[in-house]
Amino acid sequence: MQYLAVILGVFGLELKIKNDIEKKLTECAEKKACGGLLLIRRHHNRGAFLNAGQSKQKVIAGISVLLTVSATLLFAITLGNAGKGLMKWGLTLLLGGAYSNTYDRIVRRYVVDYVSFNVPLPWLRRIIFNIGDFCIMIGAALATVGYYGK
Repeated sequence: MQYLAVILGVFGLELKIKNDIEKKLTECAEKKACGGLLLIRRHHNRGAFLNAGQSKQKVIAGISVLLTVSATLLFAITLGNAGKGLMKWGLTLLLGGAYSNTYDRIVRRYVVDYVSFNVPLPWLRRIIFNIGDFCIMIGAALATVGYYGK
């Protein structure tokens, strides 16, 4: 099943990258990538998006588990329906990223973020992501378009 392969691929790739980041970079270290467009650095996000709720890690982890289980159930229900391929692919990407970040929240007690944009805008430069975050954002957009599209 191609959807499951992509979910596991995103999860496995993220696990490997995050483990490498944890082993090879210190918290303050920073490397340029993609011709200097990106910065690779290690950040432990103890909250949700932009560290929101970092003082309530157990609540954030619980919400993460609840949303991931809900998305998994929606995905399972959707698989049985013909059509809606864009929505299925969106949920596939979303789940790959959600499983990765939820795993981090439960096992590590923080999410490993490691990539940011090397731009002159300080507020944008401070935002640090991981591939799972991009999969969640892109997947949510595709699932929404796929759901409401014809």
